[in-house]
Amino acid sequence: MGWWQVNADTLAGSRFVISALAETLACVITLERATATHPGERVWLEAHLADYRARLADDPVTALLVRAGLRWHWIADFLTPTPPGEGAPTFEEELARVRETPPGVARADLEVALRGPLPGELHRSDLPERAADLLEWVWTETVQPYWPRRRRVFEADVVARTSRLSQGGWAAVLDDMRPGMRWLGDDRLQINTHDRPPREVIGVQLMFVPVTARQGWVSWNPGRRYAVVYPCSGTLAEPERAAVPAALGTLLGPARAGVLVLLDSPMSTSQLVALTGQGLGSVGRHLKVLLDAGLIRRRRSGRSVLYYRTTAGEVLVEAPALR
Repeated sequence: MGWWQVNADTLAGSRFVISALAETLACVITLERATATHPGERVWLEAHLADYRARLADDPVTALLVRAGLRWHWIADFLTPTPPGEGAPTFEEELARVRETPPGVARADLEVALRGPLPGELHRSDLPERAADLLEWVWTETVQPYWPRRRRVFEADVVARTSRLSQGGWAAVLDDMRPGMRWLGDDRLQINTHDRPPREVIGVQLMFVPVTARQGWVSWNPGRRYAVVYPCSGTLAEPERAAVPAALGTLLGPARAGVLVLLDSPMSTSQLVALTGQGLGSVGRHLKVLLDAGLIRRRRSGRSVLYYRTTAGEVLVEAPALR
């Protein structure tokens, strides 16, 4: 297994970072694999997969570059620059680091991902620019239009994990962050189940970066910064949901009625925060009122608490007089 030696001081100084480039690369991986893991991702994939494939069909060199760099066991390092240690990076700032990669470094990174020599078509000096151009296209066409909503999903996830940290410590936060990752104790953090030599992550900045896709990765700037990119807990819902009936909104208030309508399937508080755009406190108050009224129930799933409509809640949402 691959694990990092991480002491208490490094964990105490770690932080969550929202990265538009990480989300864009995660979307490239989803487009490459053409497999959705939840309904919202399926709708997004159906909307953009054909255009993505057409884009690569017109540029076979970039298509080969992407497939060489995004392997199941390894992602070429130059495609995953570690976020800067301070501030909130813009997409353009992060993309510039990909574009400015020396060609020789890019080719070497691809050989590591391939576990062997590059195809002859990739022995060229414009690979970083081609990779950056594709990432920019995916961002502009498939991510940026949804970015405000996705950012709310990330912010909700960070709020939920920070709360968990205060209640159960780092082990409670890290154990379910991504598949194969768990806190082993004795300053050891298992990163994945691959057979990799341990790394000493001490006296550096450690960052955690959420993405909406179901895959993640790690990246590092040795001796300075390390990052764990992980699937966030609040997935994107279907773009089109049932509208809140006007009469139901009048009865409960539009914000509270919106929460009740969303609970046609079980959801956590962080998911509801992301989907409604309301604050954590407001959603919590709406849930308490709905619980007290017997319109919803809650149950624990792992470390999450999920809320769902009761029969009474279903009747109220579906009542013809309220529609």
